[in-house]
Amino acid sequence: MTTNETNDDASDIANEWLVSDILIRAVEPEDAPGVTALMNLPGYRWGTMRLPYQSVSTTRQKMSTSGPNFVCLVAISKDEIVGMASLTRFEGRRSHVGAVGMGVHDAYVGNGLGSRLLTSLLEVADDWWALRRIELTVNADNARAISLYEHMGFEREGVLRDYALRGGEFIDAVSMARFANKPRAGKSSET
Repeated sequence: MTTNETNDDASDIANEWLVSDILIRAVEPEDAPGVTALMNLPGYRWGTMRLPYQSVSTTRQKMSTSGPNFVCLVAISKDEIVGMASLTRFEGRRSHVGAVGMGVHDAYVGNGLGSRLLTSLLEVADDWWALRRIELTVNADNARAISLYEHMGFEREGVLRDYALRGGEFIDAVSMARFANKPRAGKSSET
């Protein structure tokens, strides 16, 4: 066995431990400091649309304005918030649509945590809200996230050029969506 193989094996074992130690649950008001710390991590911020230096009070305010069409989950490891994901259901003529947002702690990227968070959200979308369309926007250079979303059934719909300013440069984003099976029309096939 070469040195690299040994390191890869040790890394795989560490990654399995990181993922197996995770509790996924609904966000609580007392999570505001941990959520803020997560969102202020440089890698987390780089991969999302978050601005730097978010305050705990801003986080609390955003958390307090959510309603029945919003689900926010956190991933906890050793009493630390290491991931967060949300699903927002739209209203009116778009009540069949939801939007996903998520991010993972810099030290937990590549461990399957994003997949666990997204799976939990898609269960709500499919089994509780019967959403037809789930959409998201991802930075075009975030290949790891795009790969995860494609693996979970999301399709690329288009490129949004100069979508956001990040690090002093405009970056593109990719619009993606996942479609559930069409609901039945309410009529039996015998009519």
